Amino acid sequence: MKRIFVLSSLVAGFFLNAQSIGNSPYGAYGIGEGKYDNTADINAMGGISTAYIWDFNNTFNFRNPAANTNLELTSVKIEAANENNYYKSDFNNLKSTKHSTYLSNISIAFPLSRTVKFGLGFQPYSSKSYDVVTNKVVNDEVTEYHSFHGEGSVSIIQAALSYQINKEFAVGLRSNFYFGKLYDIEEVAFTGAELVSGYSNSYRVKAFNFTLGTTYQKKMPNDHKLTVGATYTLGNTGNMKNMYTNSTYFYLIGETKAYENIVEQQSNYDKKFLPQEGSLGLGYGKDTKWFLGTQFDYKKGENFNFLGNTLAYQDSYRYSLGGWYLPNFNNFRSYFSRVIYRYGAYYEKGNLQINGTNINKYAITAGVTLPFQKSTINRMSGIDLGVELGNRGTLKNNMIRQNFVNLRIGINFADKWFSKRLYN
Repeated sequence: MKRIFVLSSLVAGFFLNAQSIGNSPYGAYGIGEGKYDNTADINAMGGISTAYIWDFNNTFNFRNPAANTNLELTSVKIEAANENNYYKSDFNNLKSTKHSTYLSNISIAFPLSRTVKFGLGFQPYSSKSYDVVTNKVVNDEVTEYHSFHGEGSVSIIQAALSYQINKEFAVGLRSNFYFGKLYDIEEVAFTGAELVSGYSNSYRVKAFNFTLGTTYQKKMPNDHKLTVGATYTLGNTGNMKNMYTNSTYFYLIGETKAYENIVEQQSNYDKKFLPQEGSLGLGYGKDTKWFLGTQFDYKKGENFNFLGNTLAYQDSYRYSLGGWYLPNFNNFRSYFSRVIYRYGAYYEKGNLQINGTNINKYAITAGVTLPFQKSTINRMSGIDLGVELGNRGTLKNNMIRQNFVNLRIGINFADKWFSKRLYN
């Protein structure tokens, strides 16, 4: 008999075991909760990146590899994220909180020539960590217990190359390598019985895909500019190996299994777990002064084998709006005139639908880039700070509403590493 994880039946168990939940309860599905959202500066602008060409020479845009026209320095970024989640459900008016901190980005980028730029980066792509127990009274003497456990993560390494065709057009290519392990298990036991029925899935991810990008930027009078960008992620070389096992066993001491009997075992390879994605962006601004952009992202839904059943992801989309403002970077009498202020918001129609209810997400974002005291407009290094306040899920149908406050910090060291010597 095959089982499937049903969120609405686990609400009570989730709150009773909240301290063992590593991220959103919705992350228990599929390959986990997505952690990849580019760098701290882009996240602080609502995630706009497709038509975002940074005016200065010190940072690399991985989301759209074509949008790196102005990179002239070697940029090294190290970033971390702190997530603070506050969960609530109308199921017995339960509430809980969960906090986690992790390294969110390491990258290096530099120009190969005046028209060719290269970047290499590492980020977590998804993760899951949950440990939930529920029970159901069968009769006066027997109670049925269900325990759900999941763990693991998937990471991504990216190599991106951009080429400036002329003053207005640029193209880019990014290769994405995904790797990691994930594990889910549901165990069923009854009062007075030592025999346990287990339904487990183990996943080994090792796959490639590619992202194509392009930008068009038109310079206008009075230092104004119009930017249009597009990206498309396609292809999938490699796969995710999935091993589903239905077995019965006894526990001896701790988690040591004994007398395991395999009832059913299936092994398969999934090549469609990485969805095709597309993005369109439009932006307008004034050089080294301000920028405002908007973006539409689309992600195609795919099927996913989960605890012996097929989990269907919906097509999803996201609307983003954001930008930045810089008072006057050359005003060394006022430090705050040299601070870059960022703002944004987004709405995301999620790819999960549980018991007929869509799991959507929205947030507002803000942040600053604090230049180092001796940083100049040609050698701009600094600290990026960002905050994201939002909501995911709903209270309908005894579901979980997740409010979150996510904090991000990053350090960007930018300098000219590979300049040629004029004299020996």
